[in-house]
Amino acid sequence: MLLKEKDIEFSIVEYLKTPLAKDEIISLSQKLGKPPSEFVRLSEADFKTNQLHKYLQDDKKMAECIEQYPKIMERPILVKGNKAVIGRPPENILSLLS
Repeated sequence: MLLKEKDIEFSIVEYLKTPLAKDEIISLSQKLGKPPSEFVRLSEADFKTNQLHKYLQDDKKMAECIEQYPKIMERPILVKGNKAVIGRPPENILSLLS
């Protein structure tokens, strides 16, 4: 893992075991500088089965959808202070560390 290679301490949030609350998702959205609709996995079964596409334009509702169906959230996401990046590709992480 890139963080281990660079000897950077980090903690892992197991969001499937402890899903993020809607307010945490909104905060994450602000740190990413993206609406919640831009960090969901559109091909995830929960997204398709529950027809969540109809909420893509509503940030609050999409945050509620992520809270209810945490598997739809893109991952990994690295947070440092008031900034965050999606860790795919892994090189995205470097922009947050510099």
